[in-house]
Amino acid sequence: MRRLRSLNDTIGRLAARQSAAKSAMTVAMSSMVPADSGALRPLAAPGSNPGGLAAWQFVPADLPQGAPLVVVLHGCTQTAADYDRGSGWSTLATEQGFALLFPEQVRGNNANLCFNWFVPADIRRDAGEVLSIRQMIGAMIDAHGLDPQRVFVTGLSAGGAMTAAMLATYPEVFAGGAIIAGVPYGAAATVPEAFDRMRGHGLPAPAALAAHVRRAAPATTRWPRLSIWQGSADNTVDPANADAIARSWALLQGLDTPVRDTVDGHVRQSWRDKDGTVAIESVSIAGMGHGTPIAARGAHACGTAGPYMLEAGISSTRRIAGFWGIAPAQAAGAARPAAPTAPAETGVQAIVNGALRQAGLIR
Repeated sequence: MRRLRSLNDTIGRLAARQSAAKSAMTVAMSSMVPADSGALRPLAAPGSNPGGLAAWQFVPADLPQGAPLVVVLHGCTQTAADYDRGSGWSTLATEQGFALLFPEQVRGNNANLCFNWFVPADIRRDAGEVLSIRQMIGAMIDAHGLDPQRVFVTGLSAGGAMTAAMLATYPEVFAGGAIIAGVPYGAAATVPEAFDRMRGHGLPAPAALAAHVRRAAPATTRWPRLSIWQGSADNTVDPANADAIARSWALLQGLDTPVRDTVDGHVRQSWRDKDGTVAIESVSIAGMGHGTPIAARGAHACGTAGPYMLEAGISSTRRIAGFWGIAPAQAAGAARPAAPTAPAETGVQAIVNGALRQAGLIR
């Protein structure tokens, strides 16, 4: 008996030391900020974090209680800091007074840092990566006294597809969303399907996509406002995806035929609800390839051009924030020439491999 008590005491002491070491490591990791993190600071992953994601935050100095929160989801091969630097979200947050949350994929989950938008276990309500992001949102609201009625989400490519997943699985959490070069929720559940849908092949009908969204959170009574952005010359995520997202969400809400106009010379379609508010807009950037449209120059400059952050003479960041009502809405300017396309890919195999890497399907 004495030996058993001694053994139990030893195990207890070891467990206590292990717990203390783990806590110390967590504190140490949260204080380690990589040199390329820019304005972002780490956020210790709250809750169970079933998706195993990392997280970064940006909170402007002297941010008042009740400020909005924007969740930003990067694309494949990008980090949170990469996307912030290119899109200019932290610049706009400082100007207009709102907080930012940047969930970040890790290579242990996806070798190309893509959010796993086509993995059923990661896009089901209260499971996987979508639950991790939901937990982070709750932690940000509690830590900084943010307004739970003004939470928004946006993302590019795989981040855009994960934005669609967040809006479908937690519609009650978000006041609005913005999908940039994304894929509809529920369009793919396997690797081959993911590749096909990105290329615009085999996309389910709008009614089927609307049904996927409805089933994701069947108790919902309202839908977030939605802004959709797409390059007309995107060879990675076919523009048919943007059309499928818009049509399915319009069907979901029983919205009528869209109105067609232009924003800085680029075609925009908009669907209004019964009160006359634009519930859905879809903007097609003429001649642009795969990426987020930015305006790095001029009076409304925001962001920096780089891989998948494409100079288009129009800041989607500012426009999206204006659409949500957390920044001044910009008046449409005069028509502009078509934005330059992304560098042309050469050879069928190069195109195929590039798309596969963007989806996170190959290394």
